[in-house]
Amino acid sequence: MFYHEPKLQYKVRVDKPNPQFARLLQQAIGGIEGEIRVCLQYLFQAWGNRGPSKYRDMLLETGTEEISHIEMLCTAVALNLEGAKGDIIDRVVSENPVVEQIMGGMDPRHYLSAGLAAMATDANGVPFNGSWVVGSGNLAADMYANVMAESTGRTLATRLWESTDDPGMKDMLAFLIARDTMHQNQWLAVLEELGGPTGVHPIPNTFPQDQEKSEFAYTFFSTNVNRPEPPMARWAQGASIDGKSEFTFSHAVPYGEEPVLGPPIPEAYAQDKQQT
Repeated sequence: MFYHEPKLQYKVRVDKPNPQFARLLQQAIGGIEGEIRVCLQYLFQAWGNRGPSKYRDMLLETGTEEISHIEMLCTAVALNLEGAKGDIIDRVVSENPVVEQIMGGMDPRHYLSAGLAAMATDANGVPFNGSWVVGSGNLAADMYANVMAESTGRTLATRLWESTDDPGMKDMLAFLIARDTMHQNQWLAVLEELGGPTGVHPIPNTFPQDQEKSEFAYTFFSTNVNRPEPPMARWAQGASIDGKSEFTFSHAVPYGEEPVLGPPIPEAYAQDKQQT
């Protein structure tokens, strides 16, 4: 069950409406780095959580907070689009040339499809893609996916902050950037609680490692034909991150054979020359 508070989580103020910036904000709503993605990701992870209920509760609370961020950003888009009410819209309706050029970078669907409101799309008008949502059922794997999602989201928010000189927009984005900082730390804290690198890796840590080809488990394969020596790098030498072996280096070689497939079946209707 969810409840709605009419007030926004944080103030949204636009001092000078900017339809072009409204379009950029769409990436933070419906883009792969955006708030719809993290909102649904955390909620689906929660709804499918099996194990200690504290993880389900935390994911539910954070996923619900992300709904608040979508609401803030949609409000910001709408307020920025209020600058498109007059001359720009009149010219679009009366002249109807190349819409994108007339609107100076504004997404025409903000007017044509949404009536000066936000949409569940990215900055190019591409609808949100549910396949971006990660919910594997493995808590450690999901936490790493969440760190990545918050990291790319925070990167996007900082770029948006840099792209505006509107004090109100900078203030709102500074709040969202701060929340991304917390959420990155939050997911890393779960990983630490699960045992840190030595405790959670390899993921899943419930598969018996004596069943994998252990001779390949900690070797860095180099496919660079111009690399004669191992790189002076953490991943090519020394103790493995999980503390269970040593990193080694090897030039990649084929361990298998050249594949040989059978002839095409008649029902596939290949060319006659393929049948020989």
